[in-house]
Parts: sequence; C-alpha cells; structure tokens
Amino acid sequence: MRVLIVKVSALGDVIHTLPVLDYLRQVVPGIEIDWVVEEGNREVLEGHPLLRRLHIVKTKVWRKHPFAAATRREIGALRAAFREASYDIAFDLQGNFKSGLIAWLSGAERRYGFDAEGVRESLNLLFTTNQVPLRRQDYHVSTRSLRVVSVPFGKDYAGMGIGTDIYTTPDDDAAAEALLATLADGFVFLFHNGTTWRTKLWHEEGWIELGRQVAARYADASIVLSWGNEEERKAAETIAAGIGGAARVLPKLTVKGLCALIKKVDLVVGGDTGPVHLAAAVGTPTVSFYRSTDGQRNGPRGDSHVLVQSPLPCRACLRKECDKDRACRSSITATALLAGIDRLLSPPFPSVG
Repeated sequence: MRVLIVKVSALGDVIHTLPVLDYLRQVVPGIEIDWVVEEGNREVLEGHPLLRRLHIVKTKVWRKHPFAAATRREIGALRAAFREASYDIAFDLQGNFKSGLIAWLSGAERRYGFDAEGVRESLNLLFTTNQVPLRRQDYHVSTRSLRVVSVPFGKDYAGMGIGTDIYTTPDDDAAAEALLATLADGFVFLFHNGTTWRTKLWHEEGWIELGRQVAARYADASIVLSWGNEEERKAAETIAAGIGGAARVLPKLTVKGLCALIKKVDLVVGGDTGPVHLAAAVGTPTVSFYRSTDGQRNGPRGDSHVLVQSPLPCRACLRKECDKDRACRSSITATALLAGIDRLLSPPFPSVG
C-alpha cells in the first residue's frame, strides 16, 4: 500500500504530525509513505527512515507568481510525480483549501480528512471523500491526525506505543558535540525566546530573571539561546547580556543543526514554538509556557514535560494581537518556570523516549 500525507506547514504542526508515521508502520507492515511539505519545513522530514519520498511545494511563491514559467513547471512536475506514485490513500491532515486541493491533485480515489467541525477552512470539505469526526479524546493536535489516519485501518491509536524521531546527519551531530565541548560541565539549558505570534512571546525581563535564577540554582550551568531571525537574535543578545556569563547566543543554525543540539542538551525552555516541539519529538525534556494557545492541546505530553498556562480568564484566546498583551506576559512568572525545571531535574530524573 502507498499513501500520501498532506501536511505542508507550519514547522510545529509538521512536528506534531510525525506520530502518524510510526502508527502506519505498526498497523500496515510494508506500507510506503510519501509526504507533501512546504520547502521551508522540509528539513524536519528529510532523511526520515519511514518516508519513501518528500514532495516539496512552494505555495506562497506560486500564489505570488501564478503564471510564471517556474510555477507552471514545478506544479506540472508535482502532478507527474503524483501520477507515477499511484496512491491508494491521501490523508489531508491540514484541513484548509490549499491542502484539500493538493490531496485532490494526488489522484488518490480515497482522500481522508477532517469533518466540518475539524477543518480550518470549509472549502476543504469539497476535496475529501471521507470526512472523519473527532472524538473527545482527540483534543491534542497530534491525536487529531492519528484519528484521521486510523479510520481506514480500523485500529485505534489509543494504547499503542507510538514513537517519534527526527533524523540528523553525522555532521550535524558532530557539530553539536563540538559546541557542547566548549561549555561548562553542568546542565545545559536551551532557551528559545522567539515565536511567530506576539501573543505567544514572553518578555525579556522574564527571560533574564529566569536565566539568573537557573545560573544561581545549578552549579556550572550553561544557557544557550537559539534564534530564527534577526529580531529574535537581537532579543537573544539582550537576554544573554542580562543573564551574564552563564549565557551564550548560538550561531545561526539549520533546523537539522538545531535539532542535533536539542538532542544533546538537558532541557529546553520556550513558548508554543518550534524548538519546544522539536525537543518533544526527540525525547528532550521541556518546560514551556502558553498564553494565547492551549498547552493541553498544543504542548508536549508526558512526565518529562512541564506546561505553564497563563492563569488569566481569557487564556487560550487564539488572538494574534491583544490590548491585554502586557498583563498576559506578566502572568507567566520565572518562579513558575523554575519550579518546572526543578521538578524535571531533581532525581529521579524523568524517563525520556
């Protein structure tokens, strides 16, 4: 059997979908799995041993230049690759118009996706042949995808031991080891202050306070700060300067390079953002905070992860802009995050997969 996964973006959402690969491997021995992903998110999937092929799309570029020769050529090549693959099933795990159209173009006669209550855009319903209703236990974003892929095989994901991993190259692993060798011998913490929504961010003062408390609490601790763009880099430099000698801003890393480092650090701290989800996928403990999003829906699960949710009554509002932003940021405290760190780093340590 050959199936196609359509989950093109964003980075965190792609990571949340990784459990479907191990589910399909366990339920259908010998299954061949391909995946459609945006070019900017391809690194997290490249080299994965359970994937036969990646189909790379550039939908933002294609929308800007729909009649360009390169656009026509790339879309034509994608359709040809779909025809050659001859998929038995396409799983649309994105739920918007774009993903529905891609699933339809795949040529698969059976196209599974979310029902009217689960889709992000109602036009998506035009493209799926089997619309799967979600159950109460499917609240987490990862289990939503597992529910959809489980339907044609008649085996519930609940109770299964489903793993995730992200492939990193030997060169990436060696570079991570070389960087760690320059640090002190204590715990290594990775802080990531950036994210795409302003309403998911914390304030620099909080990061500095937390970093100082971590450095004071844990002897020889090192704090490395990752970043994804110029604004995040400047914020990371400000935070590192405020923390002092225990903190260091990382150089610009690829997704694979960052993932290789995350595999080797002791703990990752961040909001609802890609590096936290990368850490969860590779088994590194995390302490994460949630303001405009719901940690119970989006956050890492298991004993090796601590979630801190804003206590405000309007939490998990899903707003990208808010006039209560300052109060919401302040509702996340360094004390609460440090308590989560202490819980995870106090013997006995949590088991990680």
